[in-house]
Amino acid sequence: MSRAFIKEVDGQDFIDEVPDRPISPERNFVTARGLRLIEAEEARARSLLSKAQAAGDRVGQAQAARDHRYWSARLASAEVVPTPADTREVRFGHRVTLEREDGRRSSFRIVGLDEADPAQGLISYPSPVARALINRQVGDSVRAGPGVAEIIAVEPGDDGAP
Repeated sequence: MSRAFIKEVDGQDFIDEVPDRPISPERNFVTARGLRLIEAEEARARSLLSKAQAAGDRVGQAQAARDHRYWSARLASAEVVPTPADTREVRFGHRVTLEREDGRRSSFRIVGLDEADPAQGLISYPSPVARALINRQVGDSVRAGPGVAEIIAVEPGDDGAP
């Protein structure tokens, strides 16, 4: 067989573009901290893209370009929502402490999609728990997972830390 009809794939020729990261249809509400995180991720992706281009790393370029597109879009659509000082009702940016029926306490801050990290107590505003909490007050009971929990504190979130 003639070599003219065979294309060798070494991995570099195979990946020209990585599929885009999905972007949520939800509005891109962010805390001031969330905006700083998005800016840092966009700058990091831009730097990685430049380094991959300089090195001629096509796989790295494709991955970095995908991340740069994502973070650039998230930065362009970011809507900073100041955390309300009024804590009578739960709002975006507030830290909410719940007490479950068995006495366990949990504290969550309601943040934007890209800032969410449940292990760190940061939940996104469209999450089921956040939706159950928004517009509620101290003393209200909400469904939290398999049980019910009472809101025992609502505090302004700290935009310097999670």
